[in-house]
Amino acid sequence: MLNLDFGNKFFEKYRNYLQAICSFSKLYSESNIPFLYYRTAENIFCKAFEAENLSRADLAYDAKIENIGYGLKTFVEKGKNLEKIAEFNLKSNELRNTNPKNLAIKLAELRNERIDFANRIYNIETAFYHCVARKDFQIMLYETDYKKIEVNEIKNIKITKSSFSFEESDNYYSFNFSKSTLYKRFVTPNNAKMIDIQIFDEPFDIILKLFQANKKNLEINNEVIYDFVILPLYSLRESTEFQKKVSEKSGLNQWNAGGRKRDYGEVYIPVPKIIHKLFPKFFPEREDSFELILPNGETLSAKLCQENSKALMTNPNNALSDWLLRKVLLLKEGELLTYERLAKFNVDSVKISKIDNNRFFIDFSKLNSFEEFIENNRYKLN
Repeated sequence: MLNLDFGNKFFEKYRNYLQAICSFSKLYSESNIPFLYYRTAENIFCKAFEAENLSRADLAYDAKIENIGYGLKTFVEKGKNLEKIAEFNLKSNELRNTNPKNLAIKLAELRNERIDFANRIYNIETAFYHCVARKDFQIMLYETDYKKIEVNEIKNIKITKSSFSFEESDNYYSFNFSKSTLYKRFVTPNNAKMIDIQIFDEPFDIILKLFQANKKNLEINNEVIYDFVILPLYSLRESTEFQKKVSEKSGLNQWNAGGRKRDYGEVYIPVPKIIHKLFPKFFPEREDSFELILPNGETLSAKLCQENSKALMTNPNNALSDWLLRKVLLLKEGELLTYERLAKFNVDSVKISKIDNNRFFIDFSKLNSFEEFIENNRYKLN
C-alpha cells in the first residue's frame, strides 16, 4: 500500500495537486463538494507517485508502481458507495438468461479472468483500490484490497428484474442487467486520510490572471503530432457489422496458413491500409527495425513486413507469439486464436505509441477501439 502519511514527499505532492485542482471546482459546479474528474484523478495520482498510467488501456488497473497494480476510484462520499468495476456488454444475453447461483459464479469467473489477464500483461503481483471520497470542502483518501472474487464464498444472492446482487467475504457486488455492468461497494473507513479543500469563489478570474501573466511564454504550435495508432487483432476482411473474426490463416493465426510447413510462432499483427493512409509517416519504412516495448518492460525487435507493409512482426518471429499468444492469452501451440477469446478479456486491438522514430510501445485496447479510432480520424481522408 502507499504511504499516505503527511511528511512523505510523494504524498505531500499528491495532496498539493489535489488541493490545487479541487480549488477550481466552481468552474463546473456551485456545490461545496470538490469536483474531480476521474481522468484528472488518475493523472494526478500517476504524476505525484511516479506511477505508470494504465488507464487508457481500460483493463483491470488504472496505474502501476513496480509490481503493484492500482484501481483508482473517485466519488462523492455516501458512506457506502457502489462503483463500477467492469462491463460485460458482449455477455449481456448470456448473463440475463442464467439462474441466480450460476450468474454469480459466471460474473466472478469473468471478473477474475480479466484480473489474471491484466496481471500477465503488466507483471502485477498484488493490487489495491485507491479511493478519493469527496464531501463538503474535504477529500478522504483510503486504500482497500483489490482481489479476485472467491467463488466458493459467494452468498446472499438476490435478484430483481433490473439487477442482481451477491456478497463474498466482506464484499458486496451488484450487477445491472441493462448496462451489463458490475459494481462493487466501497465503504469509507473511519481512519481515512482527511484533506481540507478551499474552493475559490471566482476561479475564472484567477485563471484569466494566470493566463495573462504567462501569455508571452506560451508557444502556439499549429502542427498536430499523432503519437499513437490503434491496430485490430482481427481481420477487417472477415469482419461484418454484426460479427468480427480472427482469420484462421493469417494475422495471429498465420502459422495455420497453407502452402508450406510453418512454425507455430509465425504470426503478425495486421496493419490495415487505412492506417498507412491516415498516418503515412508513423512507422519506419518496411524492413527497417525498431524497438517494440512491451507493457512488462521487455523490448522486442520489430519491423513492418509483407506487401503494403501490412504486417507488424518481430525478430525472432516467435517472440511476438510467445508473449501475446502464449503468456498473455494462454493459447497452446496449434490452438487458433478466436475473436471470442479476445472478447473474453474485453480487448480486440492494440495501441502502438510512438516514443521516437526507433522506439514504440505496445499495449492492449478495449473492444471496438479500432473502429472508434478510425471514425475519429476519418476526416483526414477528405
